[in-house]
Amino acid sequence: MNTRVEAMVEQAKVLSAEERVALLDALGELFSPPDAQWQEAWARESEDRLAAYEAGKIEAEDFDVAMARLRREFLG
Repeated sequence: MNTRVEAMVEQAKVLSAEERVALLDALGELFSPPDAQWQEAWARESEDRLAAYEAGKIEAEDFDVAMARLRREFLG
């Protein structure tokens, strides 16, 4: 990772969860233009996941912990 990207990652670490989601959405649109059907399906999925979390049916995982685990699993 180059220094510019590392600096951006460090800046992202201090964002709120909502700001991180907005950032991820904006970055995603750089690579894949919005698709109305996909966005609608993802909105429903997100609402379902939030409802399950609030009902105690699923647990949350810290973002940094989750990313570290995913990097180990998929990037070796």
